[in-house]
Amino acid sequence: MKRINLSIRTSLLALIAFACEEGIDPIQPLEPDADTTPPTVVIHYPGDGVLIRVREDVTPLKIEVEAKDDIEIGQITLQLDGTTITEFTDFKDYRHAVESFVYPNLTNGSHSLTVEVADLSGKTTKASSTFEKVPPYSPRTNEVFYMPFDGDYLELVSITEATKSGTPSFSAGKTRQAYAGAPDAYLTFKTSDMITALNAEFTASFRYKPNGSPDRSGILTISPDDEGKASNMKNNRTSGIRLFREGDATNQTIKLNVGDGTADSWFDGGANASFNPATTGWMHVAFTISPKECTVYFDGEIVCQGASPGVSWAGCDLISIASGAPRFTEWGHFSDNSLYDELRFFDKALSQQEIKDLMNEK
Repeated sequence: MKRINLSIRTSLLALIAFACEEGIDPIQPLEPDADTTPPTVVIHYPGDGVLIRVREDVTPLKIEVEAKDDIEIGQITLQLDGTTITEFTDFKDYRHAVESFVYPNLTNGSHSLTVEVADLSGKTTKASSTFEKVPPYSPRTNEVFYMPFDGDYLELVSITEATKSGTPSFSAGKTRQAYAGAPDAYLTFKTSDMITALNAEFTASFRYKPNGSPDRSGILTISPDDEGKASNMKNNRTSGIRLFREGDATNQTIKLNVGDGTADSWFDGGANASFNPATTGWMHVAFTISPKECTVYFDGEIVCQGASPGVSWAGCDLISIASGAPRFTEWGHFSDNSLYDELRFFDKALSQQEIKDLMNEK
């Protein structure tokens, strides 16, 4: 065994010697290239136009930035409203840095953030953003839920983010921005996150710009799960509400279904609750529920009204916006490509005049 190992070792040494004789170049140190390119910087948060909404008048702000340089980053400087708040000079990767800093006391109002990156040769690059910390939202009387869709999916009464499914986006709204639906896209919100439980009286109010494709969709669903059923066969209507539309490219009808705990009631205004989605612009949609009556409104006018035994919220732990999914799917009322704006819930059945007052607000 020792003779074999010695033979292998001798052969390896011979190979190394042969390689050296054949002229393989030894490793040579290289001088770094000239630093001719300035660094780059990106502000990941807060971006330009961001609205920061929290319940407090003063809140911490986590700033997130990213810098790159072709040779080496020397320093990253953060300025808030013209004052330097921190500097970074030590980087694990000297060409690529992702840094964050928590500013402890951001107050209400408009703010500007400037980030300057310098490389070792003295070249600098700046990026800036202007954002706003918005004062805490003050709910209206009896208002328990409000989503303005102004560039985020935040419910402002509880300051809770809805869960996004698919890839919805934002578009020009009736006021500022609006939720823009997309195939297989919708929002969900846990009713347990609401600051007030759902009540025997209920009003929903929102701006709506309909899109007739697809030819049917869910609009607003607060429905119990249909346990044991396939995901495309959910249809438990014994409690909660289901607001949806159906029809064709030139005629759509909005319908409301309400469960009272044992059975469900239909509120279908027929022709009164129909419209041509190809020619209809922004409309105001609302409906109210009381222990005696349900009413559906278009632009402040009654399009459907009828006696009702009221609503039960048993098992209704999830709100779906712009789809029937995941709780109301058996009849194909999935995602809605329409626009939504200014969605509000109240724990009271608003009067017609109160509905008109909401509609007429600028």
